[in-house]
Amino acid sequence: KTEAGHQSRVHPPRSPASVFPALRSAMALSLTKYKNGTQEDVQDKEFRDGFSAHEIFAMSGGVTYNDYILLPGFIDFSADQVSIDSRLTKKIAMHTPFVSSPMDTVTEAETAINMALFGGIGIVHCNNTIEQQCEIVRQVKRFKNGFITDPYTVSPSHKLSDIDEIKHKFGFSGIPVTETGKMGSRLVGIVTTRDHDFITDRSTLVSQVMTTDVVVAEEGCSLEEANNILRDSKKGKLPIVNSNHELVSLISRKDLRKNRDFPQASKDHLNKRLLCGASIHTRESDKERLKKLVEQGVNVAVIDSSQGNSVYQKQMIEYIKATYGDAVQVIAGNVVTVEQARNLISWGADALRVGMGSGSICTTQEVMACGRPQASAVYQVARYARLHGVPVIADGGISNVGKISKALTAGASCVMMGSMLAGTEEAPGEYFYKDGIRLKRYRGMGSLDAMNSAGGSADRYFSVGDKVQVAQGVAGNVADKGSLKRYLPYLITGLKHSLQDMGRKSIAHLQEGVYDGTLRFETRTSSAQQEGTVHSLHSFQRREY
Repeated sequence: KTEAGHQSRVHPPRSPASVFPALRSAMALSLTKYKNGTQEDVQDKEFRDGFSAHEIFAMSGGVTYNDYILLPGFIDFSADQVSIDSRLTKKIAMHTPFVSSPMDTVTEAETAINMALFGGIGIVHCNNTIEQQCEIVRQVKRFKNGFITDPYTVSPSHKLSDIDEIKHKFGFSGIPVTETGKMGSRLVGIVTTRDHDFITDRSTLVSQVMTTDVVVAEEGCSLEEANNILRDSKKGKLPIVNSNHELVSLISRKDLRKNRDFPQASKDHLNKRLLCGASIHTRESDKERLKKLVEQGVNVAVIDSSQGNSVYQKQMIEYIKATYGDAVQVIAGNVVTVEQARNLISWGADALRVGMGSGSICTTQEVMACGRPQASAVYQVARYARLHGVPVIADGGISNVGKISKALTAGASCVMMGSMLAGTEEAPGEYFYKDGIRLKRYRGMGSLDAMNSAGGSADRYFSVGDKVQVAQGVAGNVADKGSLKRYLPYLITGLKHSLQDMGRKSIAHLQEGVYDGTLRFETRTSSAQQEGTVHSLHSFQRREY
């Protein structure tokens, strides 16, 4: 009897003969489900491998990308069927979750163009003058167009030397000729390289060489209809005119080829130009910088600060949203805690940049004793931000394809890369040789070199006006990685194979598994990390692609 005096009921022990059939039935069910590739549905949790994301990141201590690995899943699809579409901000989606860092040794025009062509986006650094940054954005936005609404034009009275100057400065050779030499004026011809290639007297007037029989399309036609006319005409340029034969826009055959060669390119929906972002700081003068950048068509403003939870960032976010609304998406940061993220989201941020002191050239954690291990930072911030529909960009600690995958499994929508891209042909700077190795300079924006340069990045670290500057980064060298035209396809293919091994057909499917516990993680000891890299060889040569 129990203490309350009630008779307790004790079941007699079941015989082995009655237990084994039920056990065999449960085992058969489990095995059937394993064979069908639905491991997460197995009823017997005792044999479930690994840990959920929540269990991994709830463990004591901060977690880095090296501290865990993902367990494989069931594959019933090919790697080329994997979708790596993701969101950059609330309003901008991309086909590739890659973002180049706004650093003066990483992102200028060539890097930003190639990032966008392969489905990502480049963020142009602001360690320069307003004019220099705007010129870089202008080059990106003019590289690929749908309808070119502001083409360069000339009048019949211009000289061939004027054409030469436009071609030298901007790279265009086919130029519409209007009565006044301006947009909106009556179209009278077009001048191309074939019209003046062999004319030695460059003072010759455009009216003497221009082609007057011009194939045109009427205003109001769709881009597809205009492209068909251009394709059938076999011309290089197709002017679009209104009912008064006044020039309103232009399309180019080069853009047709670019659309064919780069179908996944990141483009804005209004004019089909490449997406481009630019960084700004929080000074009053940065409002004027942003105004000029918007005039050039910038899509995203990244408020560049090592610690984004400040009144300065609050004021800048609120100003941008009040002035430009959703026309300019705001990526705020950097943050590493939920408390920081909560503030930036409440102020109106469209995306968060996560990371503090985890970059290869960053010394913030060491010098300032402030920051957070990167995987923990991404997971905790992303877990909160997703409740508000705000994407997270993992910034720092990305050194290979595996860490791109791990950042996404921690909840990031995109990854921002600095050192990964710094040694490419398109990155700013010149190659040089040291000990027989081809190198490029790469420096942190918190290094003294960057803070004391012409543009100056000191305000990123709240160091403007300090009598003594404290460096939070270093300057160094990175090895040649070749062209982004080969490197980015390697990264994209590697990421797709990584998701395939996990049994996930898309980033969205991957992150479903992060939060419902079906994507399984395993912790790694130091010896496990050593085992998972190249070892036990006398020597080897590593070629990634």
